Amino acid sequence: MEEERGFSAKSVFLSFLLGGIVGAGLALLLAPQAGSETRAKIKETAEDVKEKAEAYIKEAREKITSTFDKAKETLDEKKSALTKAFEAGKEAYEKEVSREKEQEG
Repeated sequence: MEEERGFSAKSVFLSFLLGGIVGAGLALLLAPQAGSETRAKIKETAEDVKEKAEAYIKEAREKITSTFDKAKETLDEKKSALTKAFEAGKEAYEKEVSREKEQEG
């Protein structure tokens, strides 16, 4: 049902991840602690988010590349099959024309 609304699993995951980041940032900023502790936690959280984002991007890139390669392979197969079918049709047409000429002559 979510896909009918235009939401994919990836967009839901990314929204959840970004919401978690914002929530964690606000919690760190509003927590009663020293400024240096808050800055350290923010830096640590930012590094964690960066690592997770890089991993997500790498995974997405690999999936896109894999999908592209599969699509290219399928296209090549279909192109080859279509070319063979066209050549077979052309050959059959030429045989039929030749046979008709022989019958007339």
